[in-house]
Amino acid sequence: MRFIASFVWSYLLWLVLTAGTNGLLWSTQELMAGLMFALIVGYATRDVIGERAVRFLNPMKWLGFIAYSPVLFWGMVKANLHVAYLVITGKIRPGIVRVPVDLENDAQYTILANSITLTPGTLTVDACPEERALYVHWIKIPEGMERPESSEPVAGPFEKWAGRLGR
Repeated sequence: MRFIASFVWSYLLWLVLTAGTNGLLWSTQELMAGLMFALIVGYATRDVIGERAVRFLNPMKWLGFIAYSPVLFWGMVKANLHVAYLVITGKIRPGIVRVPVDLENDAQYTILANSITLTPGTLTVDACPEERALYVHWIKIPEGMERPESSEPVAGPFEKWAGRLGR
């Protein structure tokens, strides 16, 4: 089952990355090459992905990720504008903060860490599930937020979404 999950994700990624390269959606050669590469990647990574990776083959998970895309995109837009303001004004106060999180598994930590890293002005440095925390480099730590009580000031709504998507 792990091979199938890895194969499907590899093939879908291939289809997304090669769509419309020759004016058509995909040529026969692209479909066949993608199939070959997805088989190779699926076989090579079957032991790398976890036992529960097949949960991402669930179409409801795909819908969840599609619903999450605008939330992530809007967070990225706001962060870009904020970082532009900080750069123009020079009002930065960088540092690394320990962000407490309430997540259950590695998939949730990965989704949250990547979401934080994708938004400009923040970079996840370390994920510590045993401490139930992420360490995040933040471009401007507001006064009094050196030790946040929750992930809300750093991650916004991303933790709730990571919790839903990574189940």
